[in-house]
Amino acid sequence: MHLQKIRVEQTINELFLDSKKDYFRIIKGAAKSIFQPLQPHDFENVYLSISREQGIELIELIRKHQIKNIVEFGTSFGISTLYLAQGALETNGSIITTELVESKAKKALENFKNAGVDDRIELRVGDALETLKGHKDPIDLLLLDGWKDLYLPLFKMMEPNFHAETIIYVDNADMSECRNFLQVVSLDNRYKFDYLHNSKVVLISIKN
Repeated sequence: MHLQKIRVEQTINELFLDSKKDYFRIIKGAAKSIFQPLQPHDFENVYLSISREQGIELIELIRKHQIKNIVEFGTSFGISTLYLAQGALETNGSIITTELVESKAKKALENFKNAGVDDRIELRVGDALETLKGHKDPIDLLLLDGWKDLYLPLFKMMEPNFHAETIIYVDNADMSECRNFLQVVSLDNRYKFDYLHNSKVVLISIKN
């Protein structure tokens, strides 16, 4: 397992090096947004990755709670998925992840194979509301890091699969669309929120 974890870390490091180009890609996208609303395919070549600190945090979260069944919304090029897989190596867990943009999904699959963890990851391509429809298994960890307008409908769709120990990791929680989502969820007194990284991340869990 030690050598496998090293292989995952090497792949993540390579992806972070390439992601440094994101600054210029995002500036280009921001300029385009002046003239028309941005769509997921406008970020076809953009990583929009979680930070290393968040990745380590996810590994610790998986280890601490012995998380096995993981669902991720928003694969992108797979950096966050690789962190999830690194944690899942220690708990014998598995991941279902979904990505709308086919070219990104193809590259992510290559990254999973390069890291040697593709056997732990099921990558579904398409609209998450379709690719995750009918999910029947319990969810230990749900990572929301995709198109923000889908956070609420996806949360509601997956809610029947939550259990007493389920954790929902919400990235970009400080964005306006996410704040709206969190406001709706907060009306349900079954859930409690923990704020991390100056409220950029929110952990939602079930009240005991």
